[in-house]
Amino acid sequence: MNVAGALPAGFDASFERCGQIARFLDGEDAARLEHSEIESWLEIEGRDLLRAFLQDHLALRACREQRADMVLDDGGVAHRAVERGHERGLQSVFGEVTVSRLAYRARGEENLHLADAALNLPEERASHGVRRLTASECSRGSFDDALQSVRERTGVSLGKQQLLALAARAAVDFDAFYASRSHLSSDAQDERDSDATAVGVGEEKQPEVLVLSADGKGIVMRAEALRAQTAKAAARASPKLKTRLSRGEKANRKRIAEIGAVYVIAPAPRTAAQVLAPTAEKTEPAPKAKDKWVTASIVQDAAQVIGDVFAEAERRDPEHQRTWVALVDGNCHQIDRIRKEAKARKVKVTILIDLIHVLEYLWSACWCFFDEGDPNAEKWVHEKALAVLEGNAGIVAASIRRKATTLKLDPEQRKSADRTADYLLNKAAHLDYPTALAAGWPIATGIIEGACRHLVKDRMDITGARWGLEGAEAILKLRALRSNGDFDEYWAYHRAQEHQRVHRSRYAHGVIPTPAA
Repeated sequence: MNVAGALPAGFDASFERCGQIARFLDGEDAARLEHSEIESWLEIEGRDLLRAFLQDHLALRACREQRADMVLDDGGVAHRAVERGHERGLQSVFGEVTVSRLAYRARGEENLHLADAALNLPEERASHGVRRLTASECSRGSFDDALQSVRERTGVSLGKQQLLALAARAAVDFDAFYASRSHLSSDAQDERDSDATAVGVGEEKQPEVLVLSADGKGIVMRAEALRAQTAKAAARASPKLKTRLSRGEKANRKRIAEIGAVYVIAPAPRTAAQVLAPTAEKTEPAPKAKDKWVTASIVQDAAQVIGDVFAEAERRDPEHQRTWVALVDGNCHQIDRIRKEAKARKVKVTILIDLIHVLEYLWSACWCFFDEGDPNAEKWVHEKALAVLEGNAGIVAASIRRKATTLKLDPEQRKSADRTADYLLNKAAHLDYPTALAAGWPIATGIIEGACRHLVKDRMDITGARWGLEGAEAILKLRALRSNGDFDEYWAYHRAQEHQRVHRSRYAHGVIPTPAA
């Protein structure tokens, strides 16, 4: 049977490569190889075979390309001269190929290529497949590891600056992508509510709570990427060593990345005693957060990121029917921005301060009264935390001051105690734990803390890393997309946006002419 006779014309080079691979595998040289050596050989040769098929396909499209009757650019200029054989390179995931196509020309104007639009070719030589791979790998680990991975997977060798540029280009549609998402329909909302976890056997299911949270995390930046105030402080500082920063000197080398999160969680009513019980004694498992969404930016300030958080929350609950809870660490600016956003959007949001931050303040105060390692310190903190959870933050603050006075501590010795008392009094409005516990709301910011660790620390805090503004912003966005599970959907959206920017925008009224049949 002559199989080759049934194969389409135009792929002679590809079929020849198939034959070469088959002949090698059938020969004595291959018979002497271990399976791993054959795998390695086939990985390289197989990629080149696919490159050959892609090249033959592109050549076939070039031969079949028909001329359009009229091509007008975005300025209304007619490109009447047409030349065949204009070529450009393309770094595909299989290797380098050449694209040949018709060029529509007009004196003094850039050439137009309808085939480029049909293929949705990028401006860079790197294909969308290579760009997707670089975006994915850059967001996983170091740039050096990403370069190696791209080279091993595609055979394409990129430079670090080229990699950074591709990563930045890949992230440009992050904000538009999430802004374009439509609000959940009422049916979808009802379906989510119906999936909420029941609070007990025979009881009605309670709607899940919509939780918003925000935090900041410092990233070590290059000098030109620091905010003006931080740059001035860094300039005034005199480093102790020439080749590295000493302890405490990184403070003026960082720029704060703003992190935001939105998620839903089933209500879980509990008592103050249950909250502080040792993990081994807890009888009910804590409910799991669902539908987590995170965002991050080193360029935008807290006001913009919190605005994005509210926009995502409204996408999920456009009619403000759910209970909204905002968890914070006590940062006054964040609280102020949450209040302003809630007022502007006419939505009721209960702001709660993370219990863990309260506990840290209590531990700070206790060392004014106890020696380090004293078991009574732990008992004291437990008692005060229990009182705060029961709604007695003001009483706890007064007792801390009274104890410091009774012990006749001088201002320096009682500094942490007074700071804790001030914190409890100043934040009392956001320490309504009795209401939160009775309603089953979360009172800890583990989700946003985890987001800070995953988005920033695990990737941006690599030893010796110094970030530029564009590169840091791109990696934060790409990691957020991966964390949200939206990378594939985003990439389809990004490719469509690239087609608009690179191709449709170059033609009159954004209409790309159709070549004659």
